Amino acid sequence: MTPAGPRMTPDDMVLTPLGLRFRGRVYPCTIGRGGLTEHKREGDGATPMGCHRIIAMLYRPDRMEPPAQWARPILPRDLWSDDPALRDYNQPVRAPYPGSHEAMRRADPLYDLVLVTDWNWPDATPGRGSCIFVHQWRRPGYPTAGCVALRRDHLYRIARVLTPGARLIVRPGAFR
Repeated sequence: MTPAGPRMTPDDMVLTPLGLRFRGRVYPCTIGRGGLTEHKREGDGATPMGCHRIIAMLYRPDRMEPPAQWARPILPRDLWSDDPALRDYNQPVRAPYPGSHEAMRRADPLYDLVLVTDWNWPDATPGRGSCIFVHQWRRPGYPTAGCVALRRDHLYRIARVLTPGARLIVRPGAFR
């Protein structure tokens, strides 16, 4: 990041006070219940500020077509470790898993399509917060546990043209 911020590219998703800006459009979105933070901690419910690369795209093959060739299916035993005491912290893992984790294949549609960022990855610092996703929102204005969430059709529209390594940029004051 330069002193003025990262140099923008067409694939950047930029959090603004009006929503998530991508390729000239602004999409309504929600963020973590803890607001924005420069000091992310596991369980704080906050969305971390910074420039976060998109490292993976995951989707539910039983609920939708893959939005892009690089999308990987979410399988029934797929989990994400959020247990800072284990070496797999902030990594995808498979059930059965002994530690605290988040199921990636949920009964609700929130994780039907997930953009995975490089927050605290690949070498996770325990307690600094597990992965930040861009995923489907529960409903307008309903906060997440720290992720950025969008309407389903907006998320799918973005995912169809997004390239690996695109960035989610979250600056101070970006969301009210």
